[in-house]
Amino acid sequence: MKNNILRSFLLAFTLFLLGNSAYGQDPAFSQFYSNPLYLNPAFAGANNNGCPTTNLNYRDQWPGIGRTYVTYSASYDQHVDALGGGIGLMVAQDQSGSGNLNTLHASLLYSYLLEVNREFTVKAGFEASYRSLNLDWSNLTFGDMIDPTYGFIYNTQEDIINNASNVNFPDFSTGVLGYTEKMYFGFSAHHLTQPNQGFISVSNLPTKYTAHIGGKWPLSRYKNDIITISPNFLYQKQQEFQQFNYGVYINRGPIVGGLWARNSLENFDSFI
Repeated sequence: MKNNILRSFLLAFTLFLLGNSAYGQDPAFSQFYSNPLYLNPAFAGANNNGCPTTNLNYRDQWPGIGRTYVTYSASYDQHVDALGGGIGLMVAQDQSGSGNLNTLHASLLYSYLLEVNREFTVKAGFEASYRSLNLDWSNLTFGDMIDPTYGFIYNTQEDIINNASNVNFPDFSTGVLGYTEKMYFGFSAHHLTQPNQGFISVSNLPTKYTAHIGGKWPLSRYKNDIITISPNFLYQKQQEFQQFNYGVYINRGPIVGGLWARNSLENFDSFI
């Protein structure tokens, strides 16, 4: 009962954000460089040797509550010399409230590669997406359904039959990436047109801004492998929401380990 009430509250809060002018927040992956196309469209075809790259990601926020926020994503990208850059395809699904609210989006990406000189390269990326939001009103819990003693025993008197259950719209994003042999940095802006995603009233999806920077330097050699250190920093802002991720990777061949931290402007969030 306690978990059901908490899930209902979280979903009701999500609907409040969608139905009003309050801000919304995109799902955020803690290991953001493991989902590069989601981070910045300029990463499309970043592997310039022509080999394709595929990524599969799964995210379950607050799993103890019971699949409250679950996100899946899959992507494919490849550098194509004939196009002067890289192309990519990404599909992602976000489920809120045990699947009562589903967001599905599919994206096509292209990035143009410009070699400024032998040491510095710039990539400019563009992403065109189609988003579909689906809300199952029949599984929602409203305040008039709750009895203080016996819990959820009443039928709601809310008029949910005439409410829209699907919202579909195009979405556009862009980004830039610059890198040398040891340093890289980038900036991206998602939801440039701030499309309407409201079910009941107008609710524009706010633009999300991301800045990231990092590097990779050799520390020592162990047998035939070079051990490297890679510090990274990320900043994201989506209307009132702001987040910082910072940490370091240690690499030895195919083995990668590290320690990360995440916090907002107000307080520390967690270690990753």
